[in-house]
Amino acid sequence: MKRIITLVAALAVAATTFAVVAYGSSSRASATTVKVTAKDTFRFVLTRKSAPHGKVTFKVTNKGRLKHDFKIAGKKTKLLGHNKTATLTVTLKKGKKYTYLCTVPGHAAAGMKGTFKAT
Repeated sequence: MKRIITLVAALAVAATTFAVVAYGSSSRASATTVKVTAKDTFRFVLTRKSAPHGKVTFKVTNKGRLKHDFKIAGKKTKLLGHNKTATLTVTLKKGKKYTYLCTVPGHAAAGMKGTFKAT
């Protein structure tokens, strides 16, 4: 009887350890990366228009000759020259839409803006 109790206790500990490890690894959300290309046609091209909520990293590359930046969720990259890249990581809330834009005067009005959704 003592052996059975010891075996049951050992199995309970193993099951609990497995559950903690499995829960911990599955509950962590991995960051999503979105590539953003800024163009002199006054537009941004994003590899996707939505992502799971949580941390989202935007890798912004300026392919134009004019300087551009990228602003979303209250954060902004530095002003980027031709072929320069910057990375911006933000935390987005589920179900919310975020406006992104270039803050260089006149660029957003010319079309360098859009909406990104966190699902």
